[in-house]
Amino acid sequence: MKTNPIVLTAATCVLLALHASAQTETPTIESMAPVVIKTVPESGSKTVPPGEMEIKVTFSKEMRDRSWSWATAWKDSTPEGVDKPHYEADHRTCVFKVKLEPNKTYGYWLNSQNFHNFKDAQGHAAVPYLLVFETKGQ
Repeated sequence: MKTNPIVLTAATCVLLALHASAQTETPTIESMAPVVIKTVPESGSKTVPPGEMEIKVTFSKEMRDRSWSWATAWKDSTPEGVDKPHYEADHRTCVFKVKLEPNKTYGYWLNSQNFHNFKDAQGHAAVPYLLVFETKGQ
């Protein structure tokens, strides 16, 4: 007995649609993954002064303390850390004090394909974000 592939495909689509409609709920801010809403320096900046500075990343939601993934974007893309990262009192802004060299391009993945430790209080991993900036000469 032969099965008509068009009928099988249509039946599969109907079953998938029924399953999806049963599983869908109206999303809320609390059920969604957090996202980066602001960085200092701003991603894409080309005139960041060299020397010690605090990199600040602000998320859309309160985040878990002592949970972060400052991942390298490419070989030697990250500056020397001066202090350990920490969250400000708002639990949304992560601060990392670093030492920047002049005339250099820096890049961090804030979460990535392999690292997902920036998480909100409910355990949702933040959407990966590429922070890239350049320092100016001395």
